[in-house]
Amino acid sequence: MARVALVTGGTRGIGAAISKALKAAGYKVAASYAGNDAAAEKFKAESGIPVYKWDVSSFEACAAGVKQVEADLGPVDVLVNNAGITKDTAFHKMTLEQWNAVINTNLGSLFNMTRQVIEGMRARKFGRVISISSINGQKGQFGQVNYSAAKAGDIGFTKALALENAKGGITVNVICPGYINTEMVQAVPKDVLEKNVIPQIPVNRLGEPEEIARAVVFLAADDAGFITGSTLTVNGGQYHA
Repeated sequence: MARVALVTGGTRGIGAAISKALKAAGYKVAASYAGNDAAAEKFKAESGIPVYKWDVSSFEACAAGVKQVEADLGPVDVLVNNAGITKDTAFHKMTLEQWNAVINTNLGSLFNMTRQVIEGMRARKFGRVISISSINGQKGQFGQVNYSAAKAGDIGFTKALALENAKGGITVNVICPGYINTEMVQAVPKDVLEKNVIPQIPVNRLGEPEEIARAVVFLAADDAGFITGSTLTVNGGQYHA
């Protein structure tokens, strides 16, 4: 029986690459998304991967969504917490809404999603929880106090949950991408990318979504069972925690 993998934010950018790579590796994959119906339908048509719409910042929505995925595909063996948003602004101008939205989506979702599957993983003595943090959760970033705080929280979540479940066949790891060639990064003005961003990356280029996906497939594998509580940096040498 193929293992079941669920990828949040799994229809665009890094998430889409992860979903496709897991399918290619033999997993039964479900991809969740928040709001972009057109992108989700295009992804579904191209990949053949079923898509599910819910808000990962809502515990109730996650409970209902996971229940539907498990009814359709079977119990979730691999959870990839990838969904995330940005609401960037200098902290002295940041609103409570900008703070809460990013914390609830980028950090709260790890509780909301993982809580739905952890008991089943413990009962079956197997599970993989892989969360996508960020280089900016490690080093901080101007204008991203909310985002950096949430992404740093993802790392702490991983370390503690790994300890609690290490004896039960469940690994919990986190990947910190650097600057990856996605819509979010492509929205940065080209001259800013070329003058300010890429020169900071020792390999002298942006990463590709598929490079993050390969790291997820590696950590999800049955034979990656001795790796848990780890932070895997995939940033072209830009930053070492």
